[in-house]
Amino acid sequence: MSLLIEWNDALSVGIQEIDEQHKVLVNLLNELHDAIRQHHGREASVAILQRLADYTRIHFTVEESLMRILGYPDYEAHKGHHEDLIAQMNDLQERLNKGEAISFELLHFLRNWLTNHIMEGDQRYVEHFLSRGAQKSWHKKSWLERFWS
Repeated sequence: MSLLIEWNDALSVGIQEIDEQHKVLVNLLNELHDAIRQHHGREASVAILQRLADYTRIHFTVEESLMRILGYPDYEAHKGHHEDLIAQMNDLQERLNKGEAISFELLHFLRNWLTNHIMEGDQRYVEHFLSRGAQKSWHKKSWLERFWS
């Protein structure tokens, strides 16, 4: 598989639950990139994009729930960034349903959005989460991993 994004420590927020979810998003983007590069067909790309959109919504819900529970002061602004991406993904899905192809330009937009969001926006809440008792790691399989698998 050709990688659009390679997971590295710069993408880690240092909270395992969130990092594991971010890895799933990275893997789905890489899967979509590979499907386009290998010309697997529009249906395959649309199916992967749907999984990416579904998982993105789940991940954002988890992050936003943690923000509310832990009293993150920048919750509204961060939620707004999430809503912007969801709107853009909905627009993309509509365009695909009308027959448009997924372009590499769009993939690069998604890659840049995700990496910038993790490295800038998500990094901002880490200290707050940890100061409110969030755990850096866990010893059992993530509940979301069990649900999503």
